[in-house]
Amino acid sequence: MRKNRVVLALALASAALITFTGCSVPDSTPASSGAAGGSTPKNTLLGIVTISATDANNARVIKGATDAAEAAGWTVEVVDAAGNADQANSAITNFVNKGAGMIFDLVFPTSSLGAGLAAAQGANIPVATWGGGLGTGVVMTTGAGAPFAEPATQAMLDALGDKGSVLALTYRTGQVCRDREGIFDAMLKDHPGIKVTKNEVSIPGFLQDGADYATAWLAANPEGGKLAVWGCWEDPTLGAISALKQAQRTDVLTYGINGSSTAIKAVQDGSLTATVYEDGVKEGETMFSTTLAAIENGAGEQQTIDVPGVLVTADNIDQFLTDHPEALQ
Repeated sequence: MRKNRVVLALALASAALITFTGCSVPDSTPASSGAAGGSTPKNTLLGIVTISATDANNARVIKGATDAAEAAGWTVEVVDAAGNADQANSAITNFVNKGAGMIFDLVFPTSSLGAGLAAAQGANIPVATWGGGLGTGVVMTTGAGAPFAEPATQAMLDALGDKGSVLALTYRTGQVCRDREGIFDAMLKDHPGIKVTKNEVSIPGFLQDGADYATAWLAANPEGGKLAVWGCWEDPTLGAISALKQAQRTDVLTYGINGSSTAIKAVQDGSLTATVYEDGVKEGETMFSTTLAAIENGAGEQQTIDVPGVLVTADNIDQFLTDHPEALQ
């Protein structure tokens, strides 16, 4: 099967604020999704399995998908797997046993969902992933790496120059953070003068982990150098910021990704140097509409929908909030 390229541009901001004039076009995996096509599902239940229901952007995606599904007459059930892939597999299998019409995976990589995806494929139930990648039985995924990791990392590199020290807070259980870390690594290869210290946070516990790792890192990095904290999403960075405040350190730049309301407020008050805003509500809506179309029209080739992010800093926060007042909600 030929590779297909699919890009869905989401209108996230005015042209003056978008850091990219366009988004990349990823190649989708040329494999059959295995989903049913050409018919309406007998059971209009959407089952959502999320890596963290309390994370702000996961909550946005859930809201977008739920609103779209309920408007179409579907019911929605959400399971918080709390970062545990075994729980995610069990939840997907339970949704299969309930005869769900479609299943969404939020963040768990498809490589860790073998049992659940096999059950869904066996029942001919289509699966969509938010940043989980493509796999057998998956009709679509969202691209969550380059559109968000690149602007945050580039802003950090522009500020540091050729020398400095960075604390990178990672999370390898989630595919989104794996992809973002890979982009971070690739971009830092061209800057050998920047020392990188990596620590992996946990879910739950990412705020405390971010604070604890930052405390230890600060002890080894006194004032006087170019310093930054980078998080594969901003919540671990916000945890690190609490440690910075406790230590009364104002010399460290801080970067995150996702653009939660807490992060946007942190940019406003100057404690967070930059974040990259992601319109999770629109992504959730798009996941539902794309999967529904696959059911009604035939799954066809798998799709990767890439979404541009918006870099938010002190320089553009006022205009950003004019364009996106919902970002503070």
